[in-house]
Amino acid sequence: MNNRKVPLRKCVVTGEMKPKKELVRIVRTKEGEVSIDLTGKKNGRGAYLTLDEQCIIQAKKKNILATQLKASLEDELYEELIQLAKKEKQ
Repeated sequence: MNNRKVPLRKCVVTGEMKPKKELVRIVRTKEGEVSIDLTGKKNGRGAYLTLDEQCIIQAKKKNILATQLKASLEDELYEELIQLAKKEKQ
């Protein structure tokens, strides 16, 4: 039997614990670059976000990711996240 534990992560917007696979990781490197980490393995400070359009819009409105990562985020990053969420829905 393969009874591996499913790694859970907390969405910074909803506060829900979800399997890591259901969340997207946003990462800030030491250089201060913020990017979407689809592998979940990049070095740096990470924040997990539910891949849901409403969730992403709320994160942007309340500046949650910027606060969590202690970095300023470009609007393009949010656009990219929304595109990812839309792709995921299909």
